[in-house]
Amino acid sequence: MARLSDKILFFRLRQKDKDAFSRIYELHIDNIYRFVYFKVGSHEEAEDLTSAIFLKTWNYLQENNREDGSGSLRALLYKIARTTIIDHYRKKSLENRGQVYLDNDKKEIPLPDENQDMEKKMELFSDLNFVAKKMLDLKEEYRELIILRYIQELSVGEIAEIYSKSRGNIRVQIFRAIKALKDLVNEESGGR
Repeated sequence: MARLSDKILFFRLRQKDKDAFSRIYELHIDNIYRFVYFKVGSHEEAEDLTSAIFLKTWNYLQENNREDGSGSLRALLYKIARTTIIDHYRKKSLENRGQVYLDNDKKEIPLPDENQDMEKKMELFSDLNFVAKKMLDLKEEYRELIILRYIQELSVGEIAEIYSKSRGNIRVQIFRAIKALKDLVNEESGGR
């Protein structure tokens, strides 16, 4: 049902409906902010870039009023977010692109089972931190694919649209990214 709602809002946005834009902003601001924050590691930069992303989205849709109905709103937002982040780093001429953080102040990563005892929760948190540190050793493309698929929960189709690649290609890249992360974790932990 959320997908139908997104499609209706997307259509209304193409008709220059400002209320639809407000609703889209409310629905997607947290996820876009989190994605940007994972990439830049600074709250201030993430807030500025997130604002720029929504402004660019509005401008893009007003200038490119496609009536064919192709594409998804979520994929468009992430595609614009991705290019905005790339532009941000180009402007700053940084060689190091920052770090991935899984401890975002605004979003907690929920534990799978709230009934676990404290010891299991501590062990799970320790494991999440360990995996987050290992993600830093992955190449940028793999890290981004894992974030989009498993943290931002985008579909393979949406990710394919963001990268302008086929779904099959994206599935293979995600498989390789997970395998690389698993190899790093197993290498460090001795097969934990």
